[in-house]
Amino acid sequence: MKILVTGGAGFIASHTNVELLNAGYDVVVVDNLVNSSRESVARVEELTGKKISFYEEDLLNEKAIDAIFEKENIDSVIHFAALKAVGESCQIPLRYFDNNLTGTLNLLKVMEKHGVKSIVFSSSATVYGKPESVPIREDFPLSVSNPYGRTKLIIEDMLRDIYKSDNEWDIALLRYFNPIGAHESGMIGENPHGIPNNLLPYVAKVAAGQLECVNVFGDDYDTPDGTGVRDYIHVVDLATGHIKALEKLVTHPGLVTYNLGTGVGYSVLDIIKNFEKACGKEIPYKITPRRPGDIDMCYADPAKAKEELGWEATRSIDKMCEDAWRWQTKNPNGYEG
Repeated sequence: MKILVTGGAGFIASHTNVELLNAGYDVVVVDNLVNSSRESVARVEELTGKKISFYEEDLLNEKAIDAIFEKENIDSVIHFAALKAVGESCQIPLRYFDNNLTGTLNLLKVMEKHGVKSIVFSSSATVYGKPESVPIREDFPLSVSNPYGRTKLIIEDMLRDIYKSDNEWDIALLRYFNPIGAHESGMIGENPHGIPNNLLPYVAKVAAGQLECVNVFGDDYDTPDGTGVRDYIHVVDLATGHIKALEKLVTHPGLVTYNLGTGVGYSVLDIIKNFEKACGKEIPYKITPRRPGDIDMCYADPAKAKEELGWEATRSIDKMCEDAWRWQTKNPNGYEG
């Protein structure tokens, strides 16, 4: 089977590509490299000993995407491509709407034109907004508190409407919680351009002496230590979830939705403490005001994915921090060497 991976040079996608290639899939990557690196694709090829067909293209260019579908015999799509920073989305919502929504519309139109009606969509736990309770199940009410989350929810709605209109589609909506860690080889990992938006790469850069201290956004949340609690999942566990989702789509399930998380919540201070253990250093931090759009607590009930996909996260918080630190020490400047 040949899988088109959009945003395929990014963090989660590169780890998913390793799992895809190792499972015997052919991989075609489309990425505009706006927040990723061509080097990640080369390293995936090195890790697996297999080739990837790579196209530096943007989903906003519908003609270019159509040409790729003309050339490659695509069987299914894993759609990662998106701008993804919550804070930034509150500052430049139009850019997020254009990139994430228009790009997805173009992709879906081209897929329909070429009769490719199988897609795994990279959604997010942000679609649950501020949940009434935790752990979060797939049937919880959906709402959003920021433009990034809104793009994910609108795309989910688009896919639900497409399925209602045409039951030939097979669609998996995967709602990720908080992917961290890196491949245990230390060859691929999270590679944000500039100052990281996500907690763990920021903590790693502080541990490496590249940034001064970790900003902890708010310590007055309704959580055990006052800092935000999230469900952190090892990126390789998340990657294997995509393989399981593809296997599910082959059975023509229609439209299916799964949480991909561990079911365990860790606070920001928990993460800092666990990372100190992994790197053997004290990590300085300071409490700063809350960020707009952040919520108190968010962790998954992953039972449905275990029951229907035979998938569960197995890697511990220690492993997540150890692997992230290995990536940071081997690649202090990310893929830029």
